Amino acid sequence: MKFRFYFLFLFYTLLFLFYPGDSEYFKLFAYNRALFAEHDQTPNLKYDPVPYLKFPSYPQISAEGAYIVDLPSFTPIFEKNTHQRFIPASTTKIITALVAADIYKPDDILIVKRTIEEGQIMELVIGERITAENLLYGILVHSGNDAAYALADNYGFEKFLDLMKLKADQLSMTNSHFVDPAGLDEFNQYTSPFDLAIAARTLLENSELKKMVATKQITIADVDFKYFHKLSNVNKLLGEVQGIGGLKTGFTENAKENLVSFYKSNGHQFIIVILRSEDRFEDTRQVISWINSNVDYFNTR
Repeated sequence: MKFRFYFLFLFYTLLFLFYPGDSEYFKLFAYNRALFAEHDQTPNLKYDPVPYLKFPSYPQISAEGAYIVDLPSFTPIFEKNTHQRFIPASTTKIITALVAADIYKPDDILIVKRTIEEGQIMELVIGERITAENLLYGILVHSGNDAAYALADNYGFEKFLDLMKLKADQLSMTNSHFVDPAGLDEFNQYTSPFDLAIAARTLLENSELKKMVATKQITIADVDFKYFHKLSNVNKLLGEVQGIGGLKTGFTENAKENLVSFYKSNGHQFIIVILRSEDRFEDTRQVISWINSNVDYFNTR
């Protein structure tokens, strides 16, 4: 009888902790294994401490899609339309940056082959010679669409797009498809809150890109010091809300307001994905307030 009791106790305890079901209570503790479903190797992630909610309440936000996750364990603490497809807008540039970091060295000199006027730009000049590093600042700080095109054009535009699709596949971003490095295309380009959290986590593993997304303002120049570009971060929470380490904004009229944030609080790290919001900054503030008041941790060992 005792053996049966202990067996059932252990079984249901492990089921409660690690079952990734649809129940909101299970989701509070479930380790999200979907990311590794197509990989054979055992993920080397930290499991302790595990986040939990002190009260059964959730942030009130206007966003149609959201995914809030404890970064070290990748344990979700809030989900809303997690795998639904949304227009990414300039959050696309997270993938653009990851691909560019793979194919270019920081001091590689690229030549601006075309300029565009649509959306946010850093005002590059045709023929301008500028480093890959400075173009990465252009897309991650200023969200420059012209910088995204310059990064793609110098590798070969279609080949660069192929690498973006390959990167999404490698990261198991199963609800994402990218056809434009700037995020301007809205008809055949989509992503999900979960997929963007994966991409954001990967970006934060790159120390140089992590530094760029946390940059509030910087002035960069071409290699000949003919042209100078003052870049200001579009994320107005950066420098205004303690613990925000930047990441990436996105906006078009059809996509509405998108924001992926890196947040640190009391030694813990979070990724906050907000998609199709009426006010991405206010939604993120609400999420941060909720995290600070309602998320706590316990050790499983």
